[in-house]
Amino acid sequence: MNKRPEPPPQAETHPDALASPQAGLRRVPASDLLGGQRELLIVHGGREYRLRLTSKGRLILTA
Repeated sequence: MNKRPEPPPQAETHPDALASPQAGLRRVPASDLLGGQRELLIVHGGREYRLRLTSKGRLILTA
């Protein structure tokens, strides 16, 4: 009687968020974060960080 353990529930805040192979992490497409723009500001700990999509399709995060 080998019963498989049930996976832990996934906390998702976005309907398109995908479960990551790493336990407890969410995967969010960069396009969802950027919302059609090439950059956005992220506020964390009272500071602003800029997430930018380069012309080569790479992401750069700067303070």
